[in-house]
Amino acid sequence: MVAGGSGEDFRAEPFRIKVVEPIRRTTRPERERLVEEAGYNLFHIPSEAVYIDLLTDSGTSAMSDRQWAGMMLGDEAYAGSRNYYRLRETVREIMGFDHVIPTHQGRGAEHVLFSTLLEPGQYVLNNMHFDTTRAHVQHRRGIAVDLAVPEASDPCSCHPFKGDFDLDRLQTFLAEHPRESVALIMATVTCNTAGGQPVSLGNLKAVKEIASEHGIPFFLDACRFAENAYFIREREPGWAGRPIREVVRAMADCADGCTMSGKKDALVNIGGFLALRDPELFRRASVWAVLFEGFPTYGGLAGRDLEAMARGLEEVLDEEYLEYRVGQVRYLAGLCRAAGIPIIEPPGGHAVYVDAKRFLPHLGRDELPAQALTVELYLEGGVRGVEIGTVLAGRDPATGENVYPELELVRLAIPRRVYTDRHLEWVALTLRRVWERREGIKGLAFSYEPPVLRHFTARFRPLG
Repeated sequence: MVAGGSGEDFRAEPFRIKVVEPIRRTTRPERERLVEEAGYNLFHIPSEAVYIDLLTDSGTSAMSDRQWAGMMLGDEAYAGSRNYYRLRETVREIMGFDHVIPTHQGRGAEHVLFSTLLEPGQYVLNNMHFDTTRAHVQHRRGIAVDLAVPEASDPCSCHPFKGDFDLDRLQTFLAEHPRESVALIMATVTCNTAGGQPVSLGNLKAVKEIASEHGIPFFLDACRFAENAYFIREREPGWAGRPIREVVRAMADCADGCTMSGKKDALVNIGGFLALRDPELFRRASVWAVLFEGFPTYGGLAGRDLEAMARGLEEVLDEEYLEYRVGQVRYLAGLCRAAGIPIIEPPGGHAVYVDAKRFLPHLGRDELPAQALTVELYLEGGVRGVEIGTVLAGRDPATGENVYPELELVRLAIPRRVYTDRHLEWVALTLRRVWERREGIKGLAFSYEPPVLRHFTARFRPLG
């Protein structure tokens, strides 16, 4: 079986492999020792001891020959690097935002944006905040509110745009709260926490109209903008067959700016940016950029990284690449379905999300079933995924109690241009073996819990 389908729909990888990196299969006793030493948190496992690494698609892509060639053209001037201007012009051409501030990665862009716009006690409204976005809101003593459509919380719903805002809830919230209490509205495209689900262009336009009525800035978290555009072209009436570049521009035209992690859809290993329309907001944000990231024409990056990011933004718009990219995710999802593994439907653009509540129904939420499942996948086959559930959700800042999200997931994020379908078949086989012995899996409890973004550095102990 092949990611792109069969017959006339058959699509092989739209690239040739030029350089390879050896990977090693560890033994079960080795993995048991490593997991115990890591405190049952796979973030602490050395990458050399991971066979198939699906922890994240962030910064793990394989760069192209054009990107590597561009790195030889790096201008490492502290101010005014020519690679900065190359990046700025690329963002202008693709997205239409005139002002660009490079940052070391997406969370740097979030830090600069929220430091500029968010005051303590204000709200940030999102379809569904991801972990670093929510943490930056809370760091500024703001309040993060999720307003996704109800289908986003239903793992079995096949709604084509489960990342959409619930427009009625958005209107109601704004009617019940004074304008000055809302700092900004942000749409995460695609919506990672909901299972990598896309946001429709019609929904983005409606949110922009509502935001404009209330005088509230509207931003995109655009780290997977090209994948979102692919789904719009595939699923939204009136957009079939339209160029991906045109869809991307229509999405960006809805927003006042965006934060961007180049480590996703810019196909680079480091980098990001904040893009803005308003020159005055750009001036205000640049002050914080100097403090947190560096001079605004390098933003914590080498000139060579700026060049690679500019080239990656162009490459990601290639429609054959996007068909292959989304097809690989669908291939793994199909293998999971065939084995009876419960996953989020429909599969998104960058990952397959396993529904840990249905996989391990005998474990309570306080037994951290998604975290336990990540450990079992590593023990079984050396596959590293990541928990997107109770551990990631953290605690309510007001009560200190655990937040139990609607979805308790294990994300298997596929790096871009890295693994073949044979690797994904190993992942599916590992899942099936764990599924067959699922009733004997026990839960976990915290043995160390940090106060912020606890899933990165926490440690756990087995229950029972």
